[in-house]
Amino acid sequence: MPLLDIKNLTVSFDTSVGLFKAVDGIDVSVDAREVLAIVGESGSGKSVAMLAVMGLLPGTATVTADKMQFEGLDLLSMSPADKRKIIGKDIAMIFQEPIASLNPCFTVGFQIEEVLAKHMGLKGRAARQRAVELLHLVGIKDGAERLGAFPHQMSGGQCQRVMIAMAIACNPKLLIADEPTTALDVTIQKQILDLLVRLQAEHGMGLIMITHDMGVVAETADRVIVQYKGHKMEEADVLSLFENPKSNYTRALLSALPENAVGDRLPTVSDFVFEPAPGVA
Repeated sequence: MPLLDIKNLTVSFDTSVGLFKAVDGIDVSVDAREVLAIVGESGSGKSVAMLAVMGLLPGTATVTADKMQFEGLDLLSMSPADKRKIIGKDIAMIFQEPIASLNPCFTVGFQIEEVLAKHMGLKGRAARQRAVELLHLVGIKDGAERLGAFPHQMSGGQCQRVMIAMAIACNPKLLIADEPTTALDVTIQKQILDLLVRLQAEHGMGLIMITHDMGVVAETADRVIVQYKGHKMEEADVLSLFENPKSNYTRALLSALPENAVGDRLPTVSDFVFEPAPGVA
């Protein structure tokens, strides 16, 4: 049984100009100890699909699916109280733009300890000690001193590490990383990716990596889902995807990489007409 199993997920938004379908009938599954990359350009519905799993979409969103199960539990029919016991504990998410995601009014220590109190029942000295351990685990060596810092007093890379510490605080079974290296310099990007893959392997988590960066996909993923305008265009293991892409949209993404430039012009995805790979709905 997959750790997360989603069939025919659709997410629509009620807008001033009518109903907008951001995700249109996609299937997603991931196993424990597997790294799944969901790749596609901005606006392809990658983040919306995972925010639907987390129950974090606004009230204007309508979410439907034939199946949305985590370890066999139905996330769609589950009561809000029961879902809150899972979200943040067994399923955790690292959001884009860590400085914007952290609360500027509270110290990073308070924000980590709040997760520990909510889901693990840890308070006081025990919560503080665990928070220091988590910061050390994600590469912040002076964790005890950093607990009293506010997000604006830390660099983007440090804030991203704090977000990862919060996400893994309760040893989740599934970790969703949404563009975890956005706005970070190349050196820090490599460190964050290495950290995520190491933590995933050490803790046996399922890891869903949302990205538009094919280099990240090649480096981290076991299996890949390619999305375009809310549709799944292709799904394959990472080696097959790069060596023999079936969808012309996947070929477009790969052709647009700088190393694949032909002559003095770099192809763009707008040069292609997109259709799903054979056999993909």
